[in-house]
Amino acid sequence: MHRGLQICLVAGLATLSSPAWPATPACASRNGGIQVPAGFCAEVFARDVGDLRHLVVATDGTVYAALSRNHDGGGVAVLRDTNGDGSADSIRYFGDVTGTGIALHDGFVYVGETDRIVRFRLPRTGDMPPGSAEVVVGGFPEQDEHASKSLAFGVGETLYVGIGAPSNACQRKDRVRGSPGLDPCPLLRQHGGIWRFAADKTGQQASEGTRYATGLRNMVAITWNGQVQALYGVMMGRDQLHDNWPSLFTEKQSAELPGEEFLRIKQGGDYGWPYCYYDGRQHKLVLAPEYGGDGKRVGRCDRYAPPLFAFPAHWAPEAMLFYRGGAFPAAYRNGAFVAFHGSWNRAPLPQQGFVVAFVPFKDGRPSGRWQRFATGFAGPGPIESSGAARHRPAGIAEGPDGALYIADSNQGWIWRVTRVKKSPAAGTTQ
Repeated sequence: MHRGLQICLVAGLATLSSPAWPATPACASRNGGIQVPAGFCAEVFARDVGDLRHLVVATDGTVYAALSRNHDGGGVAVLRDTNGDGSADSIRYFGDVTGTGIALHDGFVYVGETDRIVRFRLPRTGDMPPGSAEVVVGGFPEQDEHASKSLAFGVGETLYVGIGAPSNACQRKDRVRGSPGLDPCPLLRQHGGIWRFAADKTGQQASEGTRYATGLRNMVAITWNGQVQALYGVMMGRDQLHDNWPSLFTEKQSAELPGEEFLRIKQGGDYGWPYCYYDGRQHKLVLAPEYGGDGKRVGRCDRYAPPLFAFPAHWAPEAMLFYRGGAFPAAYRNGAFVAFHGSWNRAPLPQQGFVVAFVPFKDGRPSGRWQRFATGFAGPGPIESSGAARHRPAGIAEGPDGALYIADSNQGWIWRVTRVKKSPAAGTTQ
């Protein structure tokens, strides 16, 4: 099927006249249905955009969002606030492409489909199309699970791609009770890690990439930290400890293990999947039951790189960024925001996640405890299944004015979070 451009009227870059930046709002009641800390305001920027995944904001304020399914004839949404009222009044779609990852680099918008990475040249005038898709990397193997491709750009013309493993724990029979793990795991040759490609070269094949790091089950949330020139990510941990190994783990243990690992991803690093998982209560990597583990035994896991820390189990980290703007208070500068899609597998406990978390940072490491920054997406609880959640955070981006954008996959909403400033004269919010 032809994957070229289908709808071509999109907004331009900074060469266009930029819209007037919205005034800092007097926060609307209920913050668009979610909760943010005192001193912040969350407004609904757009509704019903489509099956949103990652998003990014250009220097002129134009929002580009990847969709997991085509919507109104296109797989990339382009949103603009042309009148400065804080909400999108222009929403258009282009490209016969669908996926999760999206990024802007060197005059192009890159999109990560399940089997390839493509890019479109960004327009220089408002009425010009971005052109046909150019294939940057093709030939990724087809897979039934963890197929999304996330993107990050590093120093120079370097493109990092997260390639998930099509497996829960590399068992001989995937997700089957008592099935042992394959040792060594053959999936790690093409999956379960981060691969590096040339960002400025088209026509590459997946087999040409350099494996940058391995032992990473599913890395949808990755980003480059420009302050310390390093790659970071939060890994989606394994599932079904009780379902597959009921003699070793209770249902409650399975609901609360393993932690979602927050990692600084180094070149050549091995982070232990599928042989190990992170136990947040014991604060260490332990051997997976598929490889002889019993919930306590460390075994070979002492040779793998541990995380900086871990979030609660099964929250499904979907996107992350390091905040570089000056619009938020100084404590947020260079810290990490992480969007969690929410769990499906914490039964018999209620499902959790469905939040945007914040991690303060200093010198490339967390400098304090993580915090819930934006909550209430799922609606009133308890949530018994992910399908019962009203909204599920799936993408996060920073605007050129320092606003934080949050995308929801369930109903296609986007929020714009800003700081509410106090008036020096009156001492009231503006």
